[in-house]
Amino acid sequence: MSRIKQAFSNGKAFIPFLTAGDPDADSTVKYILAMQRAGADIVEIGIPFSDPTAEGVVIQDANIRALSEGMTTDGVFDIVKRVRQKSDIPLVFLTYLNPVFHYGYDRFFAKCKDLQVDGIIIPDMPFEEKGELADVAENNGVDLISLIAPTSEGRIKMIAKEAKGYVYAVSSMGVTGVRQNIETDLESIVKAIRRATDIPVAIGFGISTPEQAAKMAKISDGVIVGSAIVKIIEKYGRDAEQEIYDYTCKMKQSVYNA
Repeated sequence: MSRIKQAFSNGKAFIPFLTAGDPDADSTVKYILAMQRAGADIVEIGIPFSDPTAEGVVIQDANIRALSEGMTTDGVFDIVKRVRQKSDIPLVFLTYLNPVFHYGYDRFFAKCKDLQVDGIIIPDMPFEEKGELADVAENNGVDLISLIAPTSEGRIKMIAKEAKGYVYAVSSMGVTGVRQNIETDLESIVKAIRRATDIPVAIGFGISTPEQAAKMAKISDGVIVGSAIVKIIEKYGRDAEQEIYDYTCKMKQSVYNA
């Protein structure tokens, strides 16, 4: 059983996100390990990029901070190496096609295999163009995780049928960021996904409170939270460990009890 599959086998999964190198590499390692101690089931790690088109201002700013501190793709791999010395928690990269292309597909995914990176999300890669990456990712044991936005049931079915690892169901159209209300009919979207595949469905984009997390977990297999955690890091910088731990505990409990 893959680590990602195992993460969903003991109830609802809580999946936090942070940007590698924000505020620095040492803090990122520390915060990932704190999330695991607090009950995170999978951690998504953002590889900083200068033009993160799917991100709202909170994560855009985190990318700028990380790049300003000199974070590179090799630096992110070094962070994973350090985490792997202490943890086997499933790790999923969230990045854009440009950094992977410039690193070299074969080299990038071979490095992922060597460091036991479990999956990758590439928001700016259309489903129709994933062929150039799908085989090399699969050959290196990396799940190419699909995003499914509110769209037609036909397109949902098409994407879900070929999904790997878990489906990232986008709660709202637009970019990432904390939202006061999530109005999308996500229950219908999740049902449509489940008609096409039996892999887990996790909902992300805009979730920040335990109440929102519990609501989303009731209709899905997991909840993804990014901007709310990045805001904690923005506020506390290198001193965010306890805040991240407490927040992760609270959110995990809400998801687990849903």
